Amino acid sequence: MDSKNGGQSFKDLQRQTAAQIARKKVLAAYAESAKKSAKDSSSNDSHMKDEPITPKINSESWKKYHSAWQDYYQKYYSDYYSKAARTYIEKERLKDAREKAEEEDILGSLVRSSSKSDKKSGLSLNEKNNMISTSESFDKDDVKTRLRKTIRKKATENAKKSRRRRHWIPILAGAAVVLLILFLQYNRLIFAPIMAYVSPGNMPAQSIEAIDPTITQTVSADPRLIIPKLNIDVPVHFGITIDDVMPAMNNGVAHYRIAGASAYPGEIGNLVITGHSAGDVYSSNPYKYIFSGLERLEDGDLIYVNYNSVRYTYRVIKKEVVEPSNVAALVVDTDKPLLTLVTCTPLGTSRYRLLVTAEQISPSYDKAGEAEDLPTVDENENEALPSNEPSFFEGIWNWLTGN
Repeated sequence: MDSKNGGQSFKDLQRQTAAQIARKKVLAAYAESAKKSAKDSSSNDSHMKDEPITPKINSESWKKYHSAWQDYYQKYYSDYYSKAARTYIEKERLKDAREKAEEEDILGSLVRSSSKSDKKSGLSLNEKNNMISTSESFDKDDVKTRLRKTIRKKATENAKKSRRRRHWIPILAGAAVVLLILFLQYNRLIFAPIMAYVSPGNMPAQSIEAIDPTITQTVSADPRLIIPKLNIDVPVHFGITIDDVMPAMNNGVAHYRIAGASAYPGEIGNLVITGHSAGDVYSSNPYKYIFSGLERLEDGDLIYVNYNSVRYTYRVIKKEVVEPSNVAALVVDTDKPLLTLVTCTPLGTSRYRLLVTAEQISPSYDKAGEAEDLPTVDENENEALPSNEPSFFEGIWNWLTGN
């Protein structure tokens, strides 16, 4: 077909042109015969001389004309339909060839996949060749049946796999939730031992050198606790009530005063300072690990406390672990100024309390006064030593109970 000639091919146009020429010749012949017959009849009919002549076609000429057109149209439509039939047959052959090629490709892939499985099963070369020759001998219906079975099998396997995957989704989701809860609750068990050997404050580690304890120094009025061995230099909050101890430990370490242990630096009695040893990694408290390395202190290590522009020097003399409720362990009958550092132990928990006790060696305390009296020890029986920040579930419980 040619789109430039109205959808007709060049041969079709030739046939139409030939038909038009033949038609003109036939009409010209009929017109000539009509003129001759008109001349013959003019002598007999002179009264019709000026009237137009209507050509008369005899029956024999009409038959010839009709037969000529029937032959032409028969040949034309015969060629047209034969050409259409040839085109249709060619298309069907091409379609069959494509389908056969696709089936051969599928069959080849099946044979290749079976050959891979044959390698695992240990089939011989002859057996595999027999299988290939047998598969090639399948006719079209057998190939289609095998193809349907293969597709159905693969669809079934994919459905089973997807069902198995769907079964794993709630399990994995549950495991992720459990791991998240465990991390929120127990992450301090992982990070606290690490932070015990890292600078515990929120600033980069700085070298803090020990000071000659025999020299009394004048320092700034900012109260601070300094432990050179642990690289600790932290603010101390003095003169606070027991209710304010926990909030104060979010901004450094706190002076913990109870009956029998209420001394300030330089006074006869026990000076108690408490701080955190662990906290959740997502907590915003910069001092949550400040006492995480307290277990590393040994007898003879020096501790400094700056108070009222005077630096007091203490030497470690003992360590002990007590129950959180054993507040009485802080009450010491002494004639010296003592310092006791309190924190939670083991690292990452609040199960016990670690007490590190040191005695003042500088400045001289010969003329030191005794600590101010507080209520008797009996009034401390319901108290508990300060602890770390509450864990994830402890925070939820405290929120629910309003503690």
